Amino acid sequence: MAIIPIFIPHAGCPHQCVFCNQKTISGQKTAAVEGARKQIKKWLEWVKPSVKNEAAFYGGSFTGLDIALQKELLALTDELRSKKAIGSVRLSTRPDYIDAERLELLRAHGVQLVELGVQSMDDTVLAAAERGHSAKQVVEAVALLKEYGFAVGVQLMVGMPEQSFASVKATVEQVLQLQPDVARIYPLLVIKGTPLAHSYEREEFVPLTLEEAVRQSAYIYKKLRAAGVKIIRVGLQADDELCAEGNILAGPFHPAMGELVQSYLLREELTPQILEAARDGEGVIISCPCRLESKVRGLRNSNIIYWKELVAPRELTIKNAEVSEMKITFIPSNDLEKAATQD
Repeated sequence: MAIIPIFIPHAGCPHQCVFCNQKTISGQKTAAVEGARKQIKKWLEWVKPSVKNEAAFYGGSFTGLDIALQKELLALTDELRSKKAIGSVRLSTRPDYIDAERLELLRAHGVQLVELGVQSMDDTVLAAAERGHSAKQVVEAVALLKEYGFAVGVQLMVGMPEQSFASVKATVEQVLQLQPDVARIYPLLVIKGTPLAHSYEREEFVPLTLEEAVRQSAYIYKKLRAAGVKIIRVGLQADDELCAEGNILAGPFHPAMGELVQSYLLREELTPQILEAARDGEGVIISCPCRLESKVRGLRNSNIIYWKELVAPRELTIKNAEVSEMKITFIPSNDLEKAATQD
C-alpha cells in the first residue's frame, strides 16, 4: 500500500491559529487544482497502481473549501480510482466544518477516512490557540462521521499555550470516549511568521523542551495504542522547507520524534525488569534483536546512561540477539557465560 499525498496548505481554513503557518509546514505554496494535479503526476512516476493505494489531501481544511473546488479536487482522485491507481481517499479538516451535506459529497467520491484537527479537548486551550471551535463540536463531528460510515482520525498536540500536562491527560480520556480509528501526535513548534512567533519573541510563550514533549507524547501514544487506536505519526514531517534555516524558531523538533517516543516507552516498560535482574547478580545484560537496539539505547544512549546510573555500581551491558521475535531478555551478569550462548 502507498499513500499519494496532495497538499492544500491552509486552504478552506477561516482561522489563523497562533501556531500555524501551513504554507511552511506543508512545503506547498498553492491550493489550485493544477498544483494538485502536478503533485499527483509526480507521485505516480514511482507509485505502483493498486486499489490498496490511497490518495490523501493534507494541510488544509478540505471541507471548508468552496464546494465547486472540492468537486474539482475530488474529480482528480475519481480519475485515479477509475484507473485503479488507488482504492480510497482520506483528508483532513476542522471539526466545525462537518455536516450532512459535506459528508454526502465525500462519501460519493470514495473518501473513507476523515482526520479532524482536534488538537485539544480543553476549551481554554482551544481559545488560547485561537482554534475557533469547541470540544463539543469535536464530539458532534465524530458522531456524525461515524453515522455516515467514515473512519475517524484525530490530530492532537502537546505544548500549546495554556496547556498543562493535566490538560493533555484529560484530553486523552475524552478522546478515548470518541473511539477514533487513527491518531497523529504533534508537539507544538514555534514557526516563523506565526502569531505564536511574536509571543515567543516577547517572551510570553515558552515551548516544551524536547524531553518534556517526548514524555507527554509518549503518554498519549501509550494510552491510545492500548485502546486499539493506530498511531500513524508522531511529530511533523521533516521536509526541506520546514527544516530550512530560520523557519523553526523554537520548540521540541526532532526528525525522528516517533522513535524517541517509542524509546521512552521502552525505558518505562523495561526499567522494572532491569531493577529486578540487578537484584539477582552483580549486573545486568540486556539482550535484544539488532533492529530494536537503537530504540533500546535511546537518543545518544540516553536509556543506557539512565539504566547504568540506576543500577550502579553494578554493571549494565547490551548485546544483540539473533532472534526473530521482538523481545528483550535480562540476565544477571553472574550468568554472563550462559547468556553468551543463548542467541
